[in-house]
Amino acid sequence: MRFMFLLLLICSPAVLAQQTTQIDAGRGDIPLIVPDSYQANAPVPLFVLLHGYGSSGVQQNEYMRFGELVNNYGFILATPDGTQETQGRNARFWNASDACCNFYANDLDDSAYVLNIINTVKAQYQVDERRVYLIGHSNGGFMSYNAAHEHSGVIAGIASLAGAEATVAQAAPENPVHILQIHGTADGTIAYDGGDIQGNVYPSANETVNRWVEYNGCSSDGEVVATLDLDVSLAGLETTVTRYSDGCHPGGSAELWTIAEGAHIPQITPAFSEEVVQWLLARPKILGTDNVAVTQN
Repeated sequence: MRFMFLLLLICSPAVLAQQTTQIDAGRGDIPLIVPDSYQANAPVPLFVLLHGYGSSGVQQNEYMRFGELVNNYGFILATPDGTQETQGRNARFWNASDACCNFYANDLDDSAYVLNIINTVKAQYQVDERRVYLIGHSNGGFMSYNAAHEHSGVIAGIASLAGAEATVAQAAPENPVHILQIHGTADGTIAYDGGDIQGNVYPSANETVNRWVEYNGCSSDGEVVATLDLDVSLAGLETTVTRYSDGCHPGGSAELWTIAEGAHIPQITPAFSEEVVQWLLARPKILGTDNVAVTQN
């Protein structure tokens, strides 16, 4: 399969008026955007944004513009970088699955690193334990699924744009996780219908979601609940929302947003990131004997 560098050249710079600082989770400085309203006695949600292959945390945020929503929604945003290759394209990557994207077999546990990022932020800020989320694009989407599976007790939900699940289906994680898969049907890099990268297969968008439908104990009967306009290059409401929420274990659900004729790097609308943030924030984790009601919007 032919690869492209996921350098986000279509992006315009985001304006980050919030408090911008850094943390170090063991691999150097990570930009952290903190809402102006942050107070140490009031826990806030945490979002970790995971970039695509060849990109960076800063570039990913310039494209998806989640940093512009930090003040409005009161969350902390971390934008880490993956490891840079020392061969080939010298691209930054996440060791997320057999298919994507550790092409030179580096000995890296990026799932543990993602957890360390979360724990480092928690050590310095008051984080809402029910609202820790991952958002990933492409390789970052693969990484989000990996980390959600391995750290299901910590991560409340993920949103993956053009990512996919592991090559081989696994046993269900110990805890439910809310899963949002966003994928274009004309994606020429990570195919909507599944494919392979250097001979290592990855599942389709539907299979990816259906695995988590099963993991989360949901009914296999999905319901089309809405259409959205997520891509400015496509006319009308091009995105179909298919929801799996019936019968799910508390704290788990799955949803697929299919962008008809959408590309690997869709030209996202201003509403795209806000829709994703609202979806995740409405779906907290259920902790222990917690009786918090989960809002399914």
